[in-house]
Amino acid sequence: MKRARGLGSAKEGAHHWWHQRVTAIALMFLAIWFVISMMVMAGASYEEVRAWIGHPVVSGLLLLTIGFMFYHLKLGLQVVIEDYVQAEMLKLGSLMLISGACLVGALACALSVLHVAFGG
Repeated sequence: MKRARGLGSAKEGAHHWWHQRVTAIALMFLAIWFVISMMVMAGASYEEVRAWIGHPVVSGLLLLTIGFMFYHLKLGLQVVIEDYVQAEMLKLGSLMLISGACLVGALACALSVLHVAFGG
């Protein structure tokens, strides 16, 4: 029993699984909205696109898309690393790199949307 202790379930699998499913469902609807919006905005001028992004609902949906997308990406890559990387230090380093890269990417995208939305 002493050797087996700590090798079982981490009691986080269901939580992680639910987060992946919720973000996937949200991204499905947000992607449909985004693709339709891009089709409608095709051929629009720079000023029209800027005004469209400046609308509170549109900028909010764009920010939600960015947030869900990068969080879903982080969750998916985390599963791959945890399942296939055996060396603990490499696993830890990879997870930290992925978390940091997703955070930086999400912040860069969100700041870009806010910059355009507020007319900066």
